[in-house]
Amino acid sequence: MYEQGPSAEELKTFGFLVGDLTGQDFEVWPDNWSAFKVFEAMSTQWRTGACGATGLDYTSIRHVAGFLGLTRSEVADIFPDIRVMEAEALGVMADQRGSK
Repeated sequence: MYEQGPSAEELKTFGFLVGDLTGQDFEVWPDNWSAFKVFEAMSTQWRTGACGATGLDYTSIRHVAGFLGLTRSEVADIFPDIRVMEAEALGVMADQRGSK
């Protein structure tokens, strides 16, 4: 859903200028930070087929998460969050393929 960005006055309150925000900025809630870090680190671990990406290579998740210092229990806790991000990314990639 589209939300109008902050006004110049609102940005000034926090010490920013309008040009400081690129449109690529986003917030990650603390509860999702570990899942985001793993998902971002998995960016080279997509399985692909003739029509593009089909999903993440789940066999790499434990290793990548381990490199980031997460325990097996923590990985089990964030796995559903990673799957949500994976599904959304696959949807975006499918939309991009359809628009070309």
